Amino acid sequence: MQSPAEKKAGVYTYVAQWPIYSTAWSFRADKNCRLAVGSFLEDYSNKVELVQFNPDTSDFTTDNRLFFDHPYAPTNLMFFPSQNTTNPDLIATSGDYLRLWEIYDDRIQLKSLLNSNKTSEFNSPITSFDWAEIDTRRVATASVDTTCAVWDVEREVVDSQLVAHDKEVFDISWGGFNVFASVSGDGSLRVFDLRDKERSTIIYENPIQDSPLLRLEWNKFDSRFIATVGMDSNKVVILDIRFPTTPLMELCKHKASVNAVSWSPSIGRHLCSVGDDSRALIWDVVGPGFQSNQNCGEMEPDMWYGSTAEINQVRWSPVELQWIGITFLNKLQLLKV
Repeated sequence: MQSPAEKKAGVYTYVAQWPIYSTAWSFRADKNCRLAVGSFLEDYSNKVELVQFNPDTSDFTTDNRLFFDHPYAPTNLMFFPSQNTTNPDLIATSGDYLRLWEIYDDRIQLKSLLNSNKTSEFNSPITSFDWAEIDTRRVATASVDTTCAVWDVEREVVDSQLVAHDKEVFDISWGGFNVFASVSGDGSLRVFDLRDKERSTIIYENPIQDSPLLRLEWNKFDSRFIATVGMDSNKVVILDIRFPTTPLMELCKHKASVNAVSWSPSIGRHLCSVGDDSRALIWDVVGPGFQSNQNCGEMEPDMWYGSTAEINQVRWSPVELQWIGITFLNKLQLLKV
């Protein structure tokens, strides 16, 4: 489903029946170029759909049995983070709860609904989550109630629940075994080690007073580096956790608010950022000629792509490393880099 105007070399567009916010790539070796997309509707009733891309024919296919209804718009989606095909084929979603869904050839069904509130059937909304590749039993969730929870999804129990911030927690990312980071409405980026749950380390604070940090992603290939983005900010802040509080660099070439970032999964040097300026920028942030620069605006992106509307999400494929997925309006667009 591509209009002629969108048939650019290396750009492939899937058009959904509803606005898209969240998206995820499958990790499985037998499901190359499979993605999930989640709707962004103001209703209780939303959708998640699986989309298969064929790089040989440049075609997208869907199966009307491989979608499911989702209460509220899913804030994040993530497939089971392993290429091993002996694992069950699962996808996790967040919103009012963390849910796990099992994917079969002819259907998708709810496997578990995880509620961290022991005293009530009501749960504080989950803003985001990250499924640990290094320990696939563990999913860490971020919530508006200032807490982060770490789930053992095999046993369907909370391993740990921490009061992480002074305000709502907006995003969370694993940095290694037992270690994760989160960002919050209190403007701080904090790192937690589950071996010492009483303490956290503030790695960075938004210099703009009373301004939240909305997004972060820990570089899974090189755990020295974290990228974060503040509210209504055109900057991507790159941090080296060995030198906290002072950014390694700030990437400032977006002309409007940055909405999402994604590290290249294997090389670890490249980062893609997307924003309200309808652009996707690809940066070589720790390449061979790299020098730490504090002067915002000196660093130029290696590549950039312009879309037709504000881009709200980006995900770099964990398996097919030359593919990046972005979402805007009702479109999922795959960029070959």
